[in-house]
Amino acid sequence: MTTTKSKLGEALTSSRLVITAECLPPRTGGADAVKQLAALLPSKLDAVVVADNPEKIGGSALACASLLVREGITTVLSMVTRDRNRIALESDALGAAALGIDGILCLSGHHQSLGVSPQAAGVYDIDSIQLTQMVKSWGIAEMLVGAAAHPYQQPIGLTMLRLKKKIAAGADFLLTEAVTDLPAFMRWMEAVRAAGLDQKTAILAGVQPGEGAAKLAAQLKTVPGVRGIHLLSGGCEAQAAGVIQAAGLA
Repeated sequence: MTTTKSKLGEALTSSRLVITAECLPPRTGGADAVKQLAALLPSKLDAVVVADNPEKIGGSALACASLLVREGITTVLSMVTRDRNRIALESDALGAAALGIDGILCLSGHHQSLGVSPQAAGVYDIDSIQLTQMVKSWGIAEMLVGAAAHPYQQPIGLTMLRLKKKIAAGADFLLTEAVTDLPAFMRWMEAVRAAGLDQKTAILAGVQPGEGAAKLAAQLKTVPGVRGIHLLSGGCEAQAAGVIQAAGLA
């Protein structure tokens, strides 16, 4: 696992619970809109993960992340391989490092036909595992690299194989999709622990703000092997602070 002097890097190598949250880049409003967004984000977060057009076309994730850095926020930039070839991905990732962005979350992205832009052509020149490996191969000590984990994919053996590949590629942390079935998630974590994967990277459990979110987050933080909570608060960033307080996360 990479060690950095950033707030997130220090948290990942500490023994305390790590707390991150997602945000969506404003589509309009320019820099002032990002400042308003920054004001909604709790100061107790170890990092804000800027989404990259997950469900519909929004503002530039790279621009938003850069502006959040200016506001003193530790920032992770999501990058999906759906929309860019390896030239564009490498260029943007190097730009992120130059702009002081602390990490890259490597994702394949939902297929564009599912709503982002059905008329667009997907690129998928490389996958998220290859992107993780590419970013880590540069040896930029300050750049953390994350990947996604999918606890509900079956068969579980195939899921474990992909996790091992992401960790071998250099993932410093894994953000899970939203936990919707706690018993199933706990069975997945049992498999993760049995494979020793929780000792090789930091696993942050995804929680969707809303009814029952605080109770779920409080339960998840006690699950062995879970290093933190990732609030999937993109589009409802104002709710993140309430979940953190009610769940006793910080």
